[in-house]
Amino acid sequence: MTEEMDSSISGFYKLSVSERLDIASERAGLSIEDAKAISSGLPIEKADSMIENVIGTFGLPLGVAVNFKINNKDYLVPMVTEEPSVVAAASNAAKMARATGGFIASASEPVMIGQIQLKGAGKDAPKRIEAEKSALMEFAESLDPTLVRFGGGVKDLQVRSVGEYAVVHLHVNVADAMGANAVNTMCEALAPRLEELSGGRAILKILSNFAVERTAKASCTIKKETVGGEEVAERIVDAWSLADQDVYRAVTHNKGVMNGITALVMATGNDTRAVEAGCHAFAARDGAYRSLTRWCLDDKGDLVGEIEVPVAVGLVGGATKTHPVAQAALKMLGVRSAAELGQVMACVGLAQNLGALRALSAEGIQKGHMRLHAKNIAILAGAPPERVDEIAQAMAESGKVSVDEAKRILSA
Repeated sequence: MTEEMDSSISGFYKLSVSERLDIASERAGLSIEDAKAISSGLPIEKADSMIENVIGTFGLPLGVAVNFKINNKDYLVPMVTEEPSVVAAASNAAKMARATGGFIASASEPVMIGQIQLKGAGKDAPKRIEAEKSALMEFAESLDPTLVRFGGGVKDLQVRSVGEYAVVHLHVNVADAMGANAVNTMCEALAPRLEELSGGRAILKILSNFAVERTAKASCTIKKETVGGEEVAERIVDAWSLADQDVYRAVTHNKGVMNGITALVMATGNDTRAVEAGCHAFAARDGAYRSLTRWCLDDKGDLVGEIEVPVAVGLVGGATKTHPVAQAALKMLGVRSAAELGQVMACVGLAQNLGALRALSAEGIQKGHMRLHAKNIAILAGAPPERVDEIAQAMAESGKVSVDEAKRILSA
């Protein structure tokens, strides 16, 4: 993919699957092998090498969100999800942001935290560990010279008191890896030295998925006319405000944010559970579970959106290197670092949130969602492939989206 690649593709959703793949592959500069991997999915032989007791594979739709412009660079965003309207909502919201220059994003250093839990440590353990801090950090860093060569390495070591335990935090810049293997190896190797220094016994030696030092931020401005006028813009801010104050709304609000983030994380072969857990914990970091996003009106009455989320993802290791579809998806995305991937994640989450809030504030979530869900209902009712769109459209126009309605239309 070149810097000049244009992610704005008019009528993309109207094309056939093969036409979409051809256009996306051409614009992203994918090889024939990459395109074939996307259309074929995960070979059973690959699956058997990834996890235990394999008996098959489970397919999910891989879509492409268009229109994304981030830091003045265009992206075609691969998304894996089973939920109708997610890819469409992200693409539509990105188009709204594109009209005012797109998204602005940034990311912190890719620092992950490893924990060594010490039980029965002496009262002077923190002081003794602190006195050997430099030597401990140097030893941990020596365990992974490859990481250091790629710009990573140990950044800090701290001691916390958590109940009866002393907990040592090892802060590691993991470069373009997710970092679990590197950090876990360091924690396990440090444990005997920390036991000796503290007089305690090491229990857990493992990475934390609460990646508070590895976050990405994104922002955008949306013209009020784009979302449907001043009243709709104000409703969007009111909807966000409830999510920021009420846990019952916040959980559903953030689920919508994660619809986009998780779909991208899965498409690139990263750990969806780690990212989900980290983001939800981040939403509660001040003691109350709140919105991951923030929306307000500027002095012109236009919408301004912001997001900050932990981005514990990598470009090397794990399924990102073993899953052929994930590899092709990363090539399509065209990111050059884990930090850049994190920035795209934040933008997709913000776009997804905008799409949901606009639907809720303007027409209600069900109208658009059920319009897309109607295709699934048509298939469930037994509609042949050539009539699925026709049956779905008829149900959407009637406002009755059900198997019975689909069967009635089929038999008419």
